Amino acid sequence: MRAFINGNVYVSFRPIIKVEAFLVASGRVVKTGSSGEILEIAERLGAEVIDLGGKTVLPGFIDSHMHLDELGEYLNMLDLRGVGSIEELKERLKEFAEEKDGWLRGHGWDQELFAEGRWPTRHDLDEVVSDRPVLLSRVCLHAAVLNTKALEITGLIDWDSEDVIRDENGEPTGIVKEDAFSFAVRKFDEVITDEEYLNGLIKASEHALSRGVTTVDFVSVGRRALKALGRLDAEGKLRLRVRAYLNPGENLEVLESLRKLGIRRGFGGRMLKICGTKVLADGSFGARTAWLSRPYRDAETRGYPTVSKEWLGRVARETHVAGLQMAVHAIGDATIDMVLDVYESLENVEGAGHRIEHASLIRPDQIERAKQLGIGLALQPHFVMTDWWVVERVGEERAKWVYPFRSIVRVGIPFGLSTDSPVEPLDPWETVYAAVTRGKYEGIPLAELTPDEALTLEEALYAYTAGSAGILMENDLGTLGEGKIADFIVVSVDPFEVDEKELRKIKVLETYVGGERVFRAE
Repeated sequence: MRAFINGNVYVSFRPIIKVEAFLVASGRVVKTGSSGEILEIAERLGAEVIDLGGKTVLPGFIDSHMHLDELGEYLNMLDLRGVGSIEELKERLKEFAEEKDGWLRGHGWDQELFAEGRWPTRHDLDEVVSDRPVLLSRVCLHAAVLNTKALEITGLIDWDSEDVIRDENGEPTGIVKEDAFSFAVRKFDEVITDEEYLNGLIKASEHALSRGVTTVDFVSVGRRALKALGRLDAEGKLRLRVRAYLNPGENLEVLESLRKLGIRRGFGGRMLKICGTKVLADGSFGARTAWLSRPYRDAETRGYPTVSKEWLGRVARETHVAGLQMAVHAIGDATIDMVLDVYESLENVEGAGHRIEHASLIRPDQIERAKQLGIGLALQPHFVMTDWWVVERVGEERAKWVYPFRSIVRVGIPFGLSTDSPVEPLDPWETVYAAVTRGKYEGIPLAELTPDEALTLEEALYAYTAGSAGILMENDLGTLGEGKIADFIVVSVDPFEVDEKELRKIKVLETYVGGERVFRAE
């Protein structure tokens, strides 16, 4: 039992409730109040007393959509975020190759930033590394560039697919998207040993805790990830709460196994639970593979769905009947139409907790429809910063519907915030900054076009805590009210007392999960 006193403690953000102190027992907040009141109870019960010294305490952040295993891998990869040219990319790859043995991976490049004004090719990579496979994923994780060795070893060099991009002579450029990209990643993952994979999950978990994230919705969980998470949980090494959304399997074999075993939403223990299934239904704006109802402004394509409506409907029905949540990646408005049609076909869909992930270009009529169906949204505000070129990509008319956070709040759709990490940095304060400022200080065109779609700080913090808990259907998380699980963080400054420009500079000093300290800044 621990008493935390003399703090500036935010119990919740909607409404804003503040106290000086709180008492934790058996991993839960059992009493909140003044320092004197809590200290008196603590002394009577013999509880340990921790003096917060006036520091600010917030509920722990809940990232409602991220990829824990990919984050673990990314932390050991070549970091290519912010690279300004193909020449710089090649130089970084050269330095990385001199330090690393075996197959090489990197992540984070964006061709929109390149001085050359083009996508990288296998020939660019071959000039640096030609004797071992190289895969460098685009920031969106829906496309990558491979060198020739990687194309040959994976067999993608012979694929007859629109996802393997070819030049005017029919030769592969090295760029792969969607299904071909996923296939290449799986091949690269095969060379990672089970112990390396396990250590990657541990490293990713520790990274999350150091950023003040106490719970993650880990989406696209495969067999290997679930097995590794189960081992970590059984050995008491899982210090981050993980809520898993599983890949249903190409033939729904995973979903069928869950159904036969009677595993429903919330199956598991204190740290690890199975929540539902996750389906990828289209691509990204960056790769122009997100499926739009009308062509992109800057290309003669609408993108395309990665699954059929029939298959998606089958997964939805099986997931729904099994008592599990369904989460569907849908960035383009044509995909959102398809997903809403599928959800509408389900019996008693309201209250089932089904979700749309991203909902990046969502029309006003779709927002209303989602509200009527009781669909939750997992949103990523930092996409506003990364997709700084989106107005040019979809045009001003449709850009009004891109990342419409305020419109979603106004209608009252339940939503949580997230990073899609490692697509975006896991740091919640970068996410909060993006949600509140919408990139106006960076001159992001979308901020100039749609300034009213920004969130208030109160709304952003609520969505990142209780809001994320809500779409996760976890009533015990997200606030520090009496009876709630004691997941919280101590931060360097009260976010409501700083200029919004300074939000991204806030530091996490300590992180507690179930009242136990799991991180302390050096």
